[in-house]
Amino acid sequence: MTDNKIITDREELLEKVKFTGLGLKDASDTLKADREIVLEAIKFNGIQLVHASDTLKADREIVLLALRSYGYGTAGLALQYADDSLKADREIVLVAVKNNGYALKAASDTLKADREVVLEAVKKDGLALEFASDTLKADREVVLEAVRNDGYALQYASDTLKADREVVLEAVKQNGYALEYASDSLQADREVVLEAVKSYGRALQYASEELQNDPELKKLAEG
Repeated sequence: MTDNKIITDREELLEKVKFTGLGLKDASDTLKADREIVLEAIKFNGIQLVHASDTLKADREIVLLALRSYGYGTAGLALQYADDSLKADREIVLVAVKNNGYALKAASDTLKADREVVLEAVKKDGLALEFASDTLKADREVVLEAVRNDGYALQYASDTLKADREVVLEAVKQNGYALEYASDSLQADREVVLEAVKSYGRALQYASEELQNDPELKKLAEG
């Protein structure tokens, strides 16, 4: 198998990226550093930033455009390919997580501990709680926002909040399987288990032994 031909013709590549957004991967290093070409490529798909030169990965305008590109449902995710200086840029990261909460994974440690940034991320994708600082995983408001978006985010909450009845109720109402991550005491709480089973019958397997044998809950789970 032969390698793809390296594209060195600027006009050829410019025409290709304008119509398809593709081609930057096979471009020469010179063309990967061509600002106009990279701008055209990321208009289609921000993830094309991965093929840009290091200089353009540190270009604020280029990165902002890449983060806002909705091509192929990748808005926000281009942050992972940006220069480290921009992963620590609060405005840049806010744009990223507002478009895709999972972009929090690529943010600097400082911004993973920024309450506003993390709140925006978990509102968009509750599972982004995984990438928050330990302090924010123990922040009740942050965790409530996360589990309301995706109950399964409970797995990333602090142990204290896994034992918080309101937090766990919100989680299991959104996703019954979140009961797996509740504290032992709440897995034995009939109201909590009832809400989990209403959401998803098979969640009963995570309840206390006593509640697993509760006739009403068993019937609900089987129905």
